Amino acid sequence: MALGVGALAGCLGGDSAGRGTRTGTQATATDGPPSAEWSPLVPHDAGRLRAATVSGGPPKDGIPSVDDPSFVDASAVTFLEDGDVVIGVVCGGTVRAYPRQILVHHEIVNDRLDGVPVSVTYCPLTGTTLGFERGKTTFGVSGNLVNSNLVMYDRATDSRWPQVLAMAIDGPLTGRSLREFDVVWTTWGQWRARYPETEVLSEDTGYVRNYGVDPYGSYGPKRGYYARQSTMYDPLVTDDRLQPKTTVLGVRTAAGATAVQTAWLATRGVVDATLGDDRVVFVHDPALDSGYAYRAPADATVAPDGDRVRVDGDTHVPDALPFGRLYGIEAMWFAWAGFYPGTDLHAYP
Repeated sequence: MALGVGALAGCLGGDSAGRGTRTGTQATATDGPPSAEWSPLVPHDAGRLRAATVSGGPPKDGIPSVDDPSFVDASAVTFLEDGDVVIGVVCGGTVRAYPRQILVHHEIVNDRLDGVPVSVTYCPLTGTTLGFERGKTTFGVSGNLVNSNLVMYDRATDSRWPQVLAMAIDGPLTGRSLREFDVVWTTWGQWRARYPETEVLSEDTGYVRNYGVDPYGSYGPKRGYYARQSTMYDPLVTDDRLQPKTTVLGVRTAAGATAVQTAWLATRGVVDATLGDDRVVFVHDPALDSGYAYRAPADATVAPDGDRVRVDGDTHVPDALPFGRLYGIEAMWFAWAGFYPGTDLHAYP
């Protein structure tokens, strides 16, 4: 699974890549996280989502966020194999990898990228990784779930934020949306090959955990929860177009939602979609086995060209097409379909 990597120098703050409509205004509580004033895809009923909230078992902060992360150079990493999953971020001069085997025990890392306070987040039950600007506060794990998805809380206002929605459904900031930045799901071997200078989140988190053991199973090969199609909690919506845990790369804007099956994208290289009046182009990056989404002109010719993408006769690396980047979220199908029902889907026939 993979998300669009933030390989742009201006990956935090601003909107140079065309990622939706956001003004960057501050949330009502001045110590709360910065607010992105973009319209959620669906006018989600916060009350309905609160009613659908369930306990995931651990209490608030029972899954502890990493609030003082430390990093090591790639050359010093001995605890990762090439096939282990990492979450990568490139922001300005900062290149970092967050091993999934650490994130599965903490779900949130409160970090700083190029001096900007951020949170890198992971929900094992929905297979989703997202990055958010956090402002003066930090995010923690509430212990609750909506649609099996991690519900975060900010420690400034105690507002509750389902990770995939990036929108508060309870507390003083209800209805506010978070500023997001791109992350990528890839493997340690692929990430290190592209970014040998990368820093890596250290196992020295301040907590005693067996980071070699995933309580949910394994991704390589898939075992346990990741290999079964059944979910631990009832989804918000049942959509039989794909099996529940098939991975998709989805995009949501005020105009609607669209998603592509990641395996289909890898086969095709480029997949065209439409959101309202916008043309959305999904592209595959073979080097990282990742996917990205762009808002493209209707008359542009976009086609795969080996490990690159040809646009109107010129070739480009997949994560730097000459279009506005859209936030791509990779998720298990049941999670995406639950939050964004009626999504336009592109998948194997």
